[in-house]
Amino acid sequence: GRGRGPAPLHLTAAGEWHSGQAAGYSSQMTVPGHPEAPPADRPTWPRFRAAGDSGLIVEFGDQLDQRINNAALAFDRRLAAAKIAGISETAPTLRSVLVRFDPLTLAPAELRRRLQDLLAEADWLAAGPPEGRSLWRVPLLYGGEAGPDLAEIAERLEVRAEALVAEHAACRQRVMMLGFAPGFAYLGELPERWDLPRLPKVKPSVPPGSLSVAVRQSVLCATTIPTGWRTIARSPFRSFDLSRDPPFQLEPGDEVAFEPVDQAAYDRLQAKAEAGGQVASREQLT
Repeated sequence: GRGRGPAPLHLTAAGEWHSGQAAGYSSQMTVPGHPEAPPADRPTWPRFRAAGDSGLIVEFGDQLDQRINNAALAFDRRLAAAKIAGISETAPTLRSVLVRFDPLTLAPAELRRRLQDLLAEADWLAAGPPEGRSLWRVPLLYGGEAGPDLAEIAERLEVRAEALVAEHAACRQRVMMLGFAPGFAYLGELPERWDLPRLPKVKPSVPPGSLSVAVRQSVLCATTIPTGWRTIARSPFRSFDLSRDPPFQLEPGDEVAFEPVDQAAYDRLQAKAEAGGQVASREQLT
């Protein structure tokens, strides 16, 4: 006989769409206080949020978590393989996937139905890391002019700057998403004491290769950008380089191991990079 079809989308009291079947909840409308609504501490995932009239966000959680990030990356790849006519672009984030579409080609209700079908195919929160990912070993010059906020962080945490450098470099960090600027990589997750607030004021600019930290994450920029994060180091490596093919060096799911270098080594590597040489090593993980 025919199996049960995909669960319908449900509209929450907050105006959010979510998949009852994929989240494992009843098909009742999720209204706070409803006898069959999930407890307040168990939000319904995955769920949908509108992003204007030509965008839809599929959320898999609301925390910085590798399991949630795996789900977003896996679902983004499934969307790419599905090749749904009318979808112009998808972009995975730390915890969600943005789906851009042409509403004149693909009606929003039909898009939601197609996404619901894909969400019902698997337990996306059980997905593993993406295949084909790499481990990058990236040189970093910590402190001084390259990392002007390192000393302040050390004072805040009441530790020596050298201890912070050793701890940061010992953390093999994962590329959780690219965004904000070309090649701008969000990396995590750092130990709990790196749950640092952002700066009270945004810096007008930091140079390419700057490595900044906040909220248990590192961010590595490839271009000159403004930032409200605390800059602790700089690398001669550029994660976005138009002279290379492909220009984006890092991919979500890759891992990065930072290797501290002194000023003399940094200067040599910077000269090599400016001459077109590769200054980071890469090895395949899966």
